[in-house]
Formats: sequence, structure tokens, C-alpha cells
Amino acid sequence: MKLLVTGAAGFIGAFAAQRFLARGDEVVGLDNLNEYYDVRLKQARLARLEAQPGFRFARLDLADQAGMAALFERERFQRVVHLGAQAGVRHSLEDPHGYVSSNLAGTLNVLEGCRRQRVEHLVYASTSSVYGASTRLPFSEHQAAVHPLSFYAATKRACELMAHAYSSLFGLATTGLRFFTVYGPWGRPDMALFRFTRAILAGEPIEVYNHGHHQRDFTYVDDIVEGVVRITDRVALGDAAWNGADPDPASSRAPFRIYNIGSNRPIELLRYIEVLEACLGRKATRRLLPMQPGDAPDTHADVAELMAAVGYEPRTTIEAGVGNFVRWYREYYQVT
Repeated sequence: MKLLVTGAAGFIGAFAAQRFLARGDEVVGLDNLNEYYDVRLKQARLARLEAQPGFRFARLDLADQAGMAALFERERFQRVVHLGAQAGVRHSLEDPHGYVSSNLAGTLNVLEGCRRQRVEHLVYASTSSVYGASTRLPFSEHQAAVHPLSFYAATKRACELMAHAYSSLFGLATTGLRFFTVYGPWGRPDMALFRFTRAILAGEPIEVYNHGHHQRDFTYVDDIVEGVVRITDRVALGDAAWNGADPDPASSRAPFRIYNIGSNRPIELLRYIEVLEACLGRKATRRLLPMQPGDAPDTHADVAELMAAVGYEPRTTIEAGVGNFVRWYREYYQVT
């Protein structure tokens, strides 16, 4: 197939593009290479993709309406995997307008491109953060997600609603994937694993919010990407049994679906730190802090629907995944 992968220089986007290329698909990778974190890391991810046959890079901002329309008209993609966004719960407290531009305007431009060029299937990234204030665990796609705790989460939930509107109005097949705390080699420097590793190796204290007692459904990037690829191949269909008098948030009469994509094995942050310490062979100095604004106390993905739909089965243990990250970090940054 010929695919567009947005956010191709990002963490998950780079892995997804690599996986599609490995099976022989043609991939156009889009990214604006913004400075939210170290651009050199994004460029290094991109260099690995540009070395592969079948890959072309388009440096473009999702919010560029004319540029996005021209790209879709020129390339005529069969399917689109929309992973580009302004990420980060905490940063959305500081720069909410950036989230409107990247996440809302950017997703609208993707939806318009897919509609006008009759793309077969749009798969897009959402987040576990949409569950917000809910404490009903494990989180299920069938429960309401209407109380976001951060503006980031609010924009991603809005993207889901925008996708449904386009599915309903124009018959555009859309599938949203709610990612749960993705980690692994080539990860984002603003994520806990990256920050903790850097600090421990530098002999600096790590900041542990909520005293480390919250749980996260940490999911290894290879497991995530396997799910992304499988769901891209499964074009969303309308649910004939959908009932407007008792509407299921995860499906519709329109060709629209939402799935959780996580490990289904939540880990307490303190345990995560212990595994990292063992992999590094060093103990962390911990600075215990209260919960940060916008953070959820716990996350736990119910992935039964994705397992039933495409055979999704996350396999990577936290010990193996963190170990892989530490080996990559030491090699990439040449530290011991």
C-alpha cells in the first residue's frame, strides 16, 4: 500500500513507518521537526527511515491547510496513519494554543485530505488521558470519556469526535487508538523513563510525583506498533447492532471505531524505578513530590476489543523493555 504516516520523526511514528517499510509498503513520512524536544533525536530517527527503500519525507506542518491539501492531492494515499500531534500533558498547561494548532487544526486538515481524496482508512492516535477523572478500572472504550484533566486530553478527545463526524457525514472509515504510556528505545526525552535514566547516570535526583504510588499501563513500542499495523489493515465498518437509544462510545452506525492499545499489565511507578535501577546498576536518589496537575492517579487498559478484532497480544515484559531502552540510551549517548 501507499501510506502517509504523520509524525514520522516522532517516537511511535518512526517505529510505525519502519514496520510498514519492512513489509514492502510505500511510505511518505510527514513531520515539521518542531523544537518541543531535541531536534537532533528526531533527525536521527528520520535518517534511519531515509536509508530504507520506499520512504520519502515531507517536511510540513499539519496546520498548514494549503500544504496539506496539496500533499493529499499529489500523493493519493490509500491509507493514512495519523500519529503527528503536540504531545505532553504538562506542556499543555504552558502552551495550549500550540495544541489547538497541531491537534485540532492539524487533524482537521488530515480529515479533509482523507475525505477529498477518498482514503480507504484513517487510523489516528488518541490517548488514555481522555479517561481523565474516571477511576473505573480497567478503562474500557465502552465507558464515557467526558471529564478530561488536561487540555491535551481535551484536544485528543475532540479529535475522536471530529473523526466520528467525518465518518458519519462522508463515510470515511476511521479508527482511533488510545495509547497507554508507550516506552522503549528512541523514546521521547520528556517521558519518565528517559528523564530518570538521564538523571541517574548523571548522579542527579529524580523527581517522583505522587510519591511513586500511581500505576501506569506501560506499553513497549514494538507491541504498540504491531497493533497499529494490524488495525490499519482492518478497515473500520459500521456496527449494524449500534443503538442510538443506548449509544456505545466505541462504535457507531458509521464506519468508526475506537480501541484501547496498552499492555493490560499496570505497574506501580516505584516498581518501574526499581527495574530501571537494576538495568542501570545504580540506585536513584528520589525526590518525592505530590501529584502534578493534569495527571491521572492510575491507568489500566482493557484491550479485549483489540485482541478480538486483530489478535493484538502485547508480549514484552517491563524488565525486557526497560533493558532494551537502557542499552539503546548508553549506545546513543555514549555513556556508561
